[in-house]
Amino acid sequence: MNLNLKRPLAFLDLETTGINISNDRIVELSVLKISPNGKEEWMTTRVNPEMAIPPKTTAIHGITDEDVANSPKFVEVAKKLAAFLEGCDLAGYNAIKFDLPVLAEEFLRVNIDFNFKKRRYVDVQVIFHKKEQRTLAAAYQFYCKKDLHDAHSSKADTAATFEVLKSQLDRYSDLENDVEKLADFSSFNTIVDFAGRIILDENGIEIFNFGKHKGKSVELVFTEEPAYYSWMMNGEFPLYTKKVLTEIKLRSFGKNQ
Repeated sequence: MNLNLKRPLAFLDLETTGINISNDRIVELSVLKISPNGKEEWMTTRVNPEMAIPPKTTAIHGITDEDVANSPKFVEVAKKLAAFLEGCDLAGYNAIKFDLPVLAEEFLRVNIDFNFKKRRYVDVQVIFHKKEQRTLAAAYQFYCKKDLHDAHSSKADTAATFEVLKSQLDRYSDLENDVEKLADFSSFNTIVDFAGRIILDENGIEIFNFGKHKGKSVELVFTEEPAYYSWMMNGEFPLYTKKVLTEIKLRSFGKNQ
């Protein structure tokens, strides 16, 4: 089944130095952009993370420090990547919880103001887990009847994710071939900051999703306990979470003038 697209949909996969969204870096990225007319475009590159790749991580994706020593730094590919993704909705496998937060951090580090809010996100893993509860390799075998060779190669994983989504649309008659509907199905909560620290309640109000203020309005907490904002800004939270908090803080400040 071909995807029914109103605007381009970019499938992406990142290989990184680890799984810490705040501190780890990209070592390889691949993006497959599908246009509404069916045209496919690729952007794939290794990235020098400017930090050591732990041996346990290399054991997973096979990328060593030597492999990326002469690769461009993220700051050198960021503008090209942002331009490639301009106007696209985004898709991936476990992208909402990992790839997109990591990418958001990388863009913020190099002062690229990439607007994540105006996009839809389709997460093939969420669809798969809601339907079958498996892994990407199992999903590829289950839906496409193929073995996933070169797993943890970003290009192989990205291509497999694209094929799996098309097969999911063929398999499930109740799964609508529409990015907006797929994005809604991909989301367990309406997450505001990718990391899931802030979500929207049933009324569309930003609320905390962790800690002592879980379930409370962010604006209300900042009004009643201003020091909580400073605590989060000085804490080990992702840069994108801090960006969202600052936007809410400034908006609240404007209301009180």
